[in-house]
Amino acid sequence: MQKLEEKLGYTFQNKEFLERALTHSSFTSDIHRNYERLEFLGDRILGVTVAEMLEKAFPDEPEGSLAQRFVRLVCKNAVAEVMRKLGVAHYIIAGVNAREVRHSPGVLCDVGEAIIAAIYADSGSMETAQNFVRRYWEELIDKRSHPHKDYKTFLQEKSAQLDLPVPVYEVVGKDGPAHEPVFVMRVSLGEDHYAEGTGSNKKQAAQAAAAKMLEELGVTDV
Repeated sequence: MQKLEEKLGYTFQNKEFLERALTHSSFTSDIHRNYERLEFLGDRILGVTVAEMLEKAFPDEPEGSLAQRFVRLVCKNAVAEVMRKLGVAHYIIAGVNAREVRHSPGVLCDVGEAIIAAIYADSGSMETAQNFVRRYWEELIDKRSHPHKDYKTFLQEKSAQLDLPVPVYEVVGKDGPAHEPVFVMRVSLGEDHYAEGTGSNKKQAAQAAAAKMLEELGVTDV
C-alpha cells in the first residue's frame, strides 16, 4: 500500500479507505467493504472538478463545446488511462478471474473514481480530493478533450458506415428539482445496441448518450 500511496501522491491516515477503494465485488459483495459506494461518490467529485477545470481553461467557449470536452475527460477510457499510468491494476483486490478483472477498463474506471472518494473520506477535505483530480487530469485536457464534430452527427455517420440502424433517441428519465433538472436520454441502434447519457437539458443528454454509444462501439477516432 505504501508504494501505491507514493504513486498516488497521498498518504492515507486510515488505510481501510484505500483497501475498500481497491476491492472489487467479486471478492466481497458487502457494500461496506467493496468500492461500489465510493465509486458513486467519486464519480460526482470527478465530474464537478473537471467541469470547473474546463470552465477556467476555456473561458470563451460555448457550453456545447465544454460539454463535449467534459464527456471525453470523464469517460471510462480516460479514467482507466490515468489508473494504468499509476499502475493501480496491480493492487486491485478481486476474486474469480482476478487478472481479467484488474485489467478491465470498466473496473479501472470504477476503482479510479473510488480512490478519489477514498481520498475525500480519509482527508475530510474536498479540496484534497479535487487536487488529486487536477494533478492527473490536467495533462489530459488538450489530448483527450479537443472538441470535434458533435457526437450525434458523428454517431449517425458511423452507424451508416457500420451498416447499423439509424440512431433513435428517447427521454427515459428526469430527476432533480425544477430549476436544476437532470435528463436521462437513451439512444438505440436497433434492438442490439443502446446507451444512456445524462445532462441538464435534452440536447446535452443526447450528446452524452451518443458519446457513450460510440465508446461502446469501440469508436475512438471522434
